[in-house]
Amino acid sequence: MLFHSSLRKELARSFGATLVVLATIVMTMMLIRTLGLASKGSVNPSDVLLVMAYTVLGYMPTILSLSLFVSIVGTLSRMYRDSEMVIWFSSGRSLLDFIKPLFGFAWPVLVTITVLALVGWPWANSQTQGMRDQYERRGDLERIAPGEFRESSGRNRVFFIDKDTPDGATATNVFISSIERNLQIITSAKTGNIDTIGDIRYLMLGNGQRLERPLDGATGLKISEFETYGAKIGSDVVTSTDDTPVRSRSTRVLISDPSPVNQGELGWRLGLLFAGINFVLLALTLSSVNPRVGRSGNLMLALFSFIVYYNLLNLGQSWVASGRFSMVGFMLMLHGGLMALVLLWLAKRNNNWGRRAKAAAPPHPSRTPVAHV
Repeated sequence: MLFHSSLRKELARSFGATLVVLATIVMTMMLIRTLGLASKGSVNPSDVLLVMAYTVLGYMPTILSLSLFVSIVGTLSRMYRDSEMVIWFSSGRSLLDFIKPLFGFAWPVLVTITVLALVGWPWANSQTQGMRDQYERRGDLERIAPGEFRESSGRNRVFFIDKDTPDGATATNVFISSIERNLQIITSAKTGNIDTIGDIRYLMLGNGQRLERPLDGATGLKISEFETYGAKIGSDVVTSTDDTPVRSRSTRVLISDPSPVNQGELGWRLGLLFAGINFVLLALTLSSVNPRVGRSGNLMLALFSFIVYYNLLNLGQSWVASGRFSMVGFMLMLHGGLMALVLLWLAKRNNNWGRRAKAAAPPHPSRTPVAHV
């Protein structure tokens, strides 16, 4: 039909343009954030683009929801402004007739949001967390570069090497400053190489000396020389799955372990789908033109509504995780309550209840005309 096809074509153009703009903004913000993490040593500098890609993929459900919401509001507001809505209303169409073509356009986007929220979001977070954990678990000797002072993973030692071999397993002119047992220990050696004993990695130093100085103000200085000395530099033990962040857990794990924290995360992921459905109905209700507000008034109201709704969704996740609400109860209260309110508002606009009530009101007695004979 001409009504459905014309509306879908304009929605597709508006949605594509909005999605490109929002994705570009989010990618720029994530790139700046990832570069900041890399400068602090939390992310491998060589994995900056990969971490940014995983982060943007994780936020795609939110980007798609906002793009769908803004595109519908912008398209319908333009139709009101250009009097196209008046033509459709004059031809027998009502405001409720727009629901079918809107959901006909939005259902692929809603399906994509659901898949990304239930599968893409935890997978992207697990990949990002895995790269960060792997970078944090790297050996202390692997952290440093020749000619630079670097801290260890525990922030309790400082390493320095003059130069190393291409494989990074052997170094020369090694300097280590550490604090152990209320002692400042300074160790220097001509050579150093990595040796693994069990799950623990050691830096074996050769031909050096060790200086110990108390930090509590006591006098005394101990200097010793050695031919071979071993210093623990880290462990390759894998972190337990119980310590996995909740946002990195798969949806199957959240369902199989219905703890309050998992229920809060599961409710947040499912809430993205229900929020997308409510955004379609809310966009149809908000789409009208007020000449006193201007062209951008509807878009500003739409953005404000999206921010409030999204913050309530995040707040509900923390409430469910803390046990204040159940997952089902909060979803019914937030998503069900908003849907009922939007449908009531849409029915009011479609049927013009306020105008009909005002037109059906009897005239005031003091204004009733009196016939004179």
